[in-house]
Amino acid sequence: MLKLLRDYLRLVLFCAGVLAGIQVPGFVDQYHKSLQAHLAEAQQQLAGFQRDADRYFNGDLQQLIAHYANSNDPVFSAGGVNLQQLAVRHEQLAHALARFNGHVWQPYQQIVLDPIADIRQEVWQHYSYQLLLKPEAIIFGLLSGLLIALLIESLLSACFWCIINGIGRLRRRPTSV
Repeated sequence: MLKLLRDYLRLVLFCAGVLAGIQVPGFVDQYHKSLQAHLAEAQQQLAGFQRDADRYFNGDLQQLIAHYANSNDPVFSAGGVNLQQLAVRHEQLAHALARFNGHVWQPYQQIVLDPIADIRQEVWQHYSYQLLLKPEAIIFGLLSGLLIALLIESLLSACFWCIINGIGRLRRRPTSV
């Protein structure tokens, strides 16, 4: 009976690992979509300013920002600061999306090591669990299921071994008279 229970526990751990692993590519996919949406929004917000830069400064947005910043009017000067922040955000998003679309492991590396924090947090808060049946999701799921099952099995075996050896030592301990 104990062996049957242990086998079912192994199966449950494996299934839980598979389901957890399948979520990783789903999260990456939602992060990618959110990154694209934020970039499209930033491009739309910059479009009017870029037209002004095209018309008056040969397309150089930085010259337009400097023109705003150097204005004696505090409203235009503050607008230059806001425009600079918008341009920096656009550049940050464009750079992150270009890196994201790099090699196969780049999206996972970016999300773990160098994400855009507010976008990752937004995706995390609004993440909807899903079962993607893409090859990478299946591979992640199977690998994580196997690793979780092996890890838990190893920990339980080590604990069981320690308990058995501890009890054996207690039984063999000589009694002092």
